[in-house]
Amino acid sequence: MAVVLKSSKEIEKMRRAGQVVREVLELVRGLVKPGATTLDLEKAAEARTKALGAKPAFKGYHGFPCVLCTSVNSEVVHGIPSAKRILKEGEIVSVDYGAFVEGYCGDAAITVPVGKKIDPKTAELVKVTEASLNAAIAVVKPGATLGDVGFAVQKVVEAAGFSVVRDFVGHGIGVHMHEDPQVPNFGEAGQGMKLRAGMVIAIEPMVNAGGHDVVVLGDGWTAVTADGSMSAHFEHTVAVTATGARILTE
Repeated sequence: MAVVLKSSKEIEKMRRAGQVVREVLELVRGLVKPGATTLDLEKAAEARTKALGAKPAFKGYHGFPCVLCTSVNSEVVHGIPSAKRILKEGEIVSVDYGAFVEGYCGDAAITVPVGKKIDPKTAELVKVTEASLNAAIAVVKPGATLGDVGFAVQKVVEAAGFSVVRDFVGHGIGVHMHEDPQVPNFGEAGQGMKLRAGMVIAIEPMVNAGGHDVVVLGDGWTAVTADGSMSAHFEHTVAVTATGARILTE
């Protein structure tokens, strides 16, 4: 699959999809509290997606059973919502969600603390992961490279003593949730494909408090840190414009 440049009209459709994604994630953020289950979050997201007339991007994708990915603590990505997974004070939950509107996709992720009493190192992990996403978005413009984007993430993360997950990367996005190019969260400045106006990419750093290695559990989906350390995840869908980055999911 080659990189597909989007017209301004297509980017507007993706912006509408991005606004559904943002609305659903903000709804879910408000529901994260001790005693809630990850299935509670799933049900609310599914109902709001339907009410907004959007189509969930994840449910049915390669057989994934849910609208949300809910990954708690050492779970990195692709956690499956469950009535058995009750959130507890001091945990963190990463929520990844995508939706199609008028045939175009938006995709974003947030990591949310459960309750008020978060361990300082875990709070720092969440803060640094979001900061690394913002640093990557800041370098997006025509002529910048994918290496610049990955380097921006890696620099922020490693300066804080954390590690970037390498087994999962960001991606191009449009009429398909996953399009070319792949967008690694590590790399060398000046290296790799050059960004062009009309490209739309999902930038999504996944950051571990310990080592970068991950293991996929027996459900075939849930990826966890190999060393049991905490993991955080943030993502935005970003259009490359003549003047720089336009975040479609904020």
